[in-house]
Amino acid sequence: MKYERKKGRAERWLFWILLVTLAFSLVYAVVRVIVTPPGPVGPEEYAKTRSDYVLMLIQCMLGLGVMFLPSLLEKRWRIAIPSAIVIMYFVFLYAAIYLGEFRSFYFLVPKWDLILHSFSGLMLGALGFSVVNLLNQSDKISLSLSPLFVALFAFCFAIACGVIWEFYEYTLDGLLHLNMQKFMLEDGTLLVGRAALADTMEDLLVDAGGALIMSVVGYLSLKRKSGWLEWMSIRRLRKKQEDAHPDSLPDAQPQNDAADPGRPKA
Repeated sequence: MKYERKKGRAERWLFWILLVTLAFSLVYAVVRVIVTPPGPVGPEEYAKTRSDYVLMLIQCMLGLGVMFLPSLLEKRWRIAIPSAIVIMYFVFLYAAIYLGEFRSFYFLVPKWDLILHSFSGLMLGALGFSVVNLLNQSDKISLSLSPLFVALFAFCFAIACGVIWEFYEYTLDGLLHLNMQKFMLEDGTLLVGRAALADTMEDLLVDAGGALIMSVVGYLSLKRKSGWLEWMSIRRLRKKQEDAHPDSLPDAQPQNDAADPGRPKA
């Protein structure tokens, strides 16, 4: 119980740190969009332009919206999301939006973008396993899926999310004349051929690599019934537990052993 309380406290602290950071960053981005001229601000190597601050503004607004997504999903679908997943989610948002955009980690730290995509591939792969686990716990849907199918679903789920993100980047680049897909250099020189596709394809390849690693781990966990992914498993709340904190809930038991191939038998 003491360990679970610490996880809940860490989750709350990270929530407020992320909220305050993004709120102040949003105000800063709005001011910079207003006062910054269209061209480069200065001769520095990573000088910001107005389009850079527009991107920061959009990312902050998106971050402030999606950071409430876990709590909204818990209330809407009556599920319990473990603190471990929420903590990783908040850390990812902080690293991608504040460190990446505002602190210029995308330029200062080599392969920062690929590191984040690898991390997101792992998270989304684990989320794919949780989706199947939720279906297994449903009273209305009875499933008995093979470990291979579950692993394949988790892999495809993560890849699909990565593709949707690239759609998002492509759309904003076209509508707002941004450079999220890195199709031009810092000085505005347009890339051509494979060079123009490099950023997008590298992101998708890294997403696939992270998803593949998690899918293999999940497959072995289900095959051997080792329960390696139990600590990241999203669970459905029972009616008498809906008002309880997710970290205080006992593990939800499936309807039968065949419905949850990843849980070892007692």
